[in-house]
Amino acid sequence: MKKFIVIVISFLIILQVPVSGEIRRIKLGGLPQHPRILLLKNEEQSIRRFISSDVCWEKIHETILTESEKLLSVPPIERVMVGRRLLDVSRKALRNIFFLSYSYRLTNDKAYAERAEKELLAVAAFKDWNPSHFLDVGEMTMGVAIGYDWLYDWLSEESKSIVRNAIIEKGIKPSMDDRYNDFITAHNNWSQVCNTGIAYGALAIAEDEPALAEEMLHRSVNNIYMADYAPDGAYPEGAGYWSYGTSYNVMFISALDKAFGTDFGLSETPGFKQTAEYAQHVIANDYHIFNYSDSDEYGRTGLNTTLFWFARKYDDGTLLWMQKRELERLNKLGGYRLLPALMIWANGIKQRTILPPKKKMFTAQGKSPVCFMRTSWTDKKAIFWGFKLGSPSVSHAHMDIGSFVMVTDGVRWACDFGMQQYESLESKGLDIWNREQNSQRWQVFRYNNMAHNTLTFDNQLQRVKGYAKVDRWGESDKLMFAVSDLTDMYRDRVSEVKRGVAIVGEKNQYVVVRDEIEGGKELSTVRWNMLTECRAEMIGDGKAVLVAKNGKRLVLRVDYPKGVKVCTWSTKSPNSWDAGNKNTVFVGFEYKVPAGEKVVLQVSLLPGKKDNGLLYNKELVNW
Repeated sequence: MKKFIVIVISFLIILQVPVSGEIRRIKLGGLPQHPRILLLKNEEQSIRRFISSDVCWEKIHETILTESEKLLSVPPIERVMVGRRLLDVSRKALRNIFFLSYSYRLTNDKAYAERAEKELLAVAAFKDWNPSHFLDVGEMTMGVAIGYDWLYDWLSEESKSIVRNAIIEKGIKPSMDDRYNDFITAHNNWSQVCNTGIAYGALAIAEDEPALAEEMLHRSVNNIYMADYAPDGAYPEGAGYWSYGTSYNVMFISALDKAFGTDFGLSETPGFKQTAEYAQHVIANDYHIFNYSDSDEYGRTGLNTTLFWFARKYDDGTLLWMQKRELERLNKLGGYRLLPALMIWANGIKQRTILPPKKKMFTAQGKSPVCFMRTSWTDKKAIFWGFKLGSPSVSHAHMDIGSFVMVTDGVRWACDFGMQQYESLESKGLDIWNREQNSQRWQVFRYNNMAHNTLTFDNQLQRVKGYAKVDRWGESDKLMFAVSDLTDMYRDRVSEVKRGVAIVGEKNQYVVVRDEIEGGKELSTVRWNMLTECRAEMIGDGKAVLVAKNGKRLVLRVDYPKGVKVCTWSTKSPNSWDAGNKNTVFVGFEYKVPAGEKVVLQVSLLPGKKDNGLLYNKELVNW
């Protein structure tokens, strides 16, 4: 009896039980004939009508054709590793095959099919798809599955046999090997990408290997990890990985819907609907994301095709407001490997329905709570404020708890370094994936709290196991605010730390950051830090600093404690493994917190000219 219980428990650990409490059963009966993935046979005509209805979609369609045309004279991809990864090759293969297959289906020009076949046969001939880093397999399997399915009626029987065998032997079977399939129980983007890739492979070969296909689809549907979208839609790994993980999650749901007429309840996962709002609100009014955690160092966004699926699914054009500009940047779209999916998901969306959202504030709890505020969606001079909480223990997290970014007048005054490229660190022997308190990850300059817009006590790291959420927040015509208790991040140094942030004022809008600190058993020195890419100049007898960029100005002023002077620190790291941080500087101050005493630190960030930046109210802001 005990042995039976152990077996059952082990099975449930591997096979996550959905929110409904029931295992989703997958049966292949009634599966459409090829093509069956995302776009069924004869549905091309609907895409053609869509293209002809709006010049914007016509241009994107032409972009895909142009990129496919370029590939006709380029040799097939080769198996070239970068460090321990084949991921770049897998992604290029996915892009090439998806673009070429789309171009063939929409034009019936066999030149595209012939070139796609060469790509399929080339990657099928690889010795493997690098299962030791299974993301590589996940993305490769998806690309090959799309090509096999979309070109099924065109490919020769010999080519189909070769490609089908590669999907099985180099994609699906390695996913059943315990040496490689950690993604099955992963609680991060690996679950989304790898489960989706293998499911695509299963859909592609279903009639030839029905039992295997059914097993893989059953496993993917019941194991794809979506629990972290709860409760409010914030993605724990940051906005950069939201784009990655959620894009593949939606590719999975969309494929299920098309093949089975249902997504088996996955889209009803708590927080999943709201995650589209998260992805919209995390983009500042400079069209760059709040790039916390392992996001792009520049916060670049690009077109987010996944939001078009959400907009169509929930009939909400406001989710696409920040995408309107990206639709016009056609020269930036050709490299995005999932672009053909846009032509499926955007089908039927009229640009006139893309309107600015009404909500100016978005707050979400979860593993990595966030609060985003803005004064307008349409005013270029509007203030955007992002506030990041959570825990460094979360996948891809930094020690950035309590950190923020600020954008106004089109300038990002308070910045985040974002990530450093993994290979640049791994190649130097650093273990950046161990998130224990004393691990090498926190020796990377960009990853620890000293390099973020938060507090540091006595030059010590934040506690990896610490956690902070949004405790209070509110919105009115004159005040938007959020407050978090950060004590758990610093309990070894001080007794209590609370940080409040706010956009203040009806006309002369500005930002306030207030920290309430109670000292611990010993005297402690706190460093208040802000990273900026702007030129910094001390003013007001050192009690404020003027930062300037592109003819715009902002004053950082210390309101409390009285007498504190602002200073700057270099962003150059002494470590040989750290990336350079050109054209950046830290601005802030240090203050000694007496043992057992309570102090208030209040800083105002004041947009405006040098001569009026010190004239704002200096009173403590209450919320």
